[in-house]
Amino acid sequence: MIKIEIPKPDVVVTKQKLTGDAKDAKISSQYGFVDFRLISREKGGIILFYNADGELLYVGKARKLRQRVTKHFEDNVSPIKNHRDEVHKIAVFYVEDPTEREIYETYIINKLQAKYNIDKVFFK
Repeated sequence: MIKIEIPKPDVVVTKQKLTGDAKDAKISSQYGFVDFRLISREKGGIILFYNADGELLYVGKARKLRQRVTKHFEDNVSPIKNHRDEVHKIAVFYVEDPTEREIYETYIINKLQAKYNIDKVFFK
C-alpha cells in the first residue's frame, strides 16, 4: 500500500482588508489578496483555496503557480469563478514532478473533500 501525506504549505496567502486608498497600494490586490508575490513564479505545485471557516473549496495544480493563482481570479473559465468572494486563504506547496502533482491533487480532493472540484471525485 502506498502512503501519501499532505505536505505543509510552503506559502499561505490570506485575504486582507486594504487600508487607505486602493490606488495607493504598492501591489495590486485581487479580491483582497495582496501577497501574491510570495508565491514563486517559476515553481510548480498544488494550490488549495479555503473559505473563512477553513473549509477546503478547491484544489488545483500548476506548472507555474503564481500565474495560475492569478488566473483563477481573472478568467471566466475558472472552476471557482462564481465563488471567488468565498476564498479567504490560499495555501500553496511546491511539487516539481508533474506525476506527483497529479497524485497529490487527486488525493487531496478526495481526502479533504474539496467542495468545488467536480472531476477526480471518488467520495460521493
